[in-house]
Amino acid sequence: MTAEGTRPTIAYRTLANELRNAILADQFADGVPLPTEESLARDRGLSRQTVRRAFQDLVTEGLVYRIRGRGTFASPRDGRYLRQFGSVEELMGLSLDTELELIVPLHDIVDAAAADRLEEPSTGLCSATFRRFHNGTAFCSTRVYLPGDVGELIAGAPELSTLGCRSRNTVIGLIDDRAEPITDAEQSITATAIPGEIAGHLGVRPGLSVLRIDRTYYGATGRPLELAISHFLPSHYSYRVRLRRNST
Repeated sequence: MTAEGTRPTIAYRTLANELRNAILADQFADGVPLPTEESLARDRGLSRQTVRRAFQDLVTEGLVYRIRGRGTFASPRDGRYLRQFGSVEELMGLSLDTELELIVPLHDIVDAAAADRLEEPSTGLCSATFRRFHNGTAFCSTRVYLPGDVGELIAGAPELSTLGCRSRNTVIGLIDDRAEPITDAEQSITATAIPGEIAGHLGVRPGLSVLRIDRTYYGATGRPLELAISHFLPSHYSYRVRLRRNST
């Protein structure tokens, strides 16, 4: 990380994101303390105030706790997969500590509802289905829908073509690299009964209450590039988002 410059706000958020990702990757598990404010400030060329603000974000999120005279420690996570989402970059960061398994390779599909959300003809879509694992446990099933031309650009990736392929990539990461940069995302979150087919993907009984998250990703021109419909097992997943008040 570069030394602190004229944008301390960016500096503290960058440090908080880096520490957050390390915590979620279990680098500070089993009581291993996080680096001290003094060592982080010295090694990263940051002010103590900037480092302290980054730590305060993590405390507010419940990711760490502090013991006077001993240090800062990662909070227990009760076996659930926990992610803090506040940007497209953090959504792409799912690849840091989870695996994606392809269970239905990319194929052409006719789906009027998905086509409407992607602003495409109903015959111009393709789709693939995945499971996502954390520490060997499948906690999510995701079906993605793509415009046909976007699908063509990434279709050769084994993550989308080889049944059973596991990787640490994300579909939005592939789109961002090979098709068009992702700049925005919209999402809706609902509680629902898991459909029978998806229950089979995750090895649970049909009708179980799960968390459904729909995300639509957009490129710089405002064009929808991907619709992802995911079902998460609440016993293995916690969702958290941080909201900031706009400065005036």
